[in-house]
Amino acid sequence: MSELYVVTGAGPVGWTIAEQLAERGHRVRILTRSGSGPDREGVERIRADVSDPEQLKSHVAGAAAIFHCIHGSAYRARTWEAELPQAEQAVTDAAAAAGAVVVFPESLYSYSESDRVMTEAGPREASGGKRGVRTALLKARQAHAADTVSVVAGDFFGPRVRMAHAGERLVRPILKGKAVQVVGSADQPHSFTYVPDLAAAMIAAAREPKLWNSVLHAPTAPPVTMRELASAHTTAAGLSQPKLSAVPGWLLRLLGVFSTDMREVAEMLYQFERPFVMDSTRSEQRLGLRPTPLPEAAAATVAWWRDLENKPGSRLGSAQ
Repeated sequence: MSELYVVTGAGPVGWTIAEQLAERGHRVRILTRSGSGPDREGVERIRADVSDPEQLKSHVAGAAAIFHCIHGSAYRARTWEAELPQAEQAVTDAAAAAGAVVVFPESLYSYSESDRVMTEAGPREASGGKRGVRTALLKARQAHAADTVSVVAGDFFGPRVRMAHAGERLVRPILKGKAVQVVGSADQPHSFTYVPDLAAAMIAAAREPKLWNSVLHAPTAPPVTMRELASAHTTAAGLSQPKLSAVPGWLLRLLGVFSTDMREVAEMLYQFERPFVMDSTRSEQRLGLRPTPLPEAAAATVAWWRDLENKPGSRLGSAQ
């Protein structure tokens, strides 16, 4: 019989994991509040609140692994503090009872020496705001009885990635022939992780017990600037290079005085005002995986956006 895997959340990471598992012939149970997820054979979509231990208990019974891919309901530190620890506690408790490993997608937020190239051995002691929340979550996983793996990624790009620096703020204007506006700087090297590569790494980690109870880096191609990333997508689309400008950090910080949303964005500006680079070499060796070359990843991303635009009743950039 094929193994059962549980996925929480149907954002770009959870959705892609569910698709990759189903393609390999596994049974997938995806848990979301809305009942969303891939509509395909092998994927069971269930409405559930994953922060509710009673709901989780029956849904994870018999699972080989749980891929916990939910996000906070808002990009705010207070929201994360209120929602994420409770959900992770419920999932890790249920996993421990079921004998399943939990695999988490993780960000670079907790890295406390981000001015250096970040490796798996680097310190993860960042404090305050959203960075401090991620640090606390990592420590809670380490202390829990459940087996866990955290797979760290840079900023996302790829099919289904929308609310991201390399999502609709980048690809949508390129396909519409409009100017691209980025934050901080357009010319600092930055690590971007292709979501299908992150999904593949998480699946590989779940299937290899010797990798459990560790922090890995998702296979991530060499860093590029926002200008280079925009150029790769423009080339993939067969279009002329767009005009590109950057919103300076001082302006975002000023706007943050009056806007909570701008303040939350300004908190992470350090990632785009100077080099922000991760190295995944060691994890690639342990996982037996390599990152997808940027031209190939950009072509798949552009194809997904164009398919979205061509769907009946759909409009490029509209809410889905």
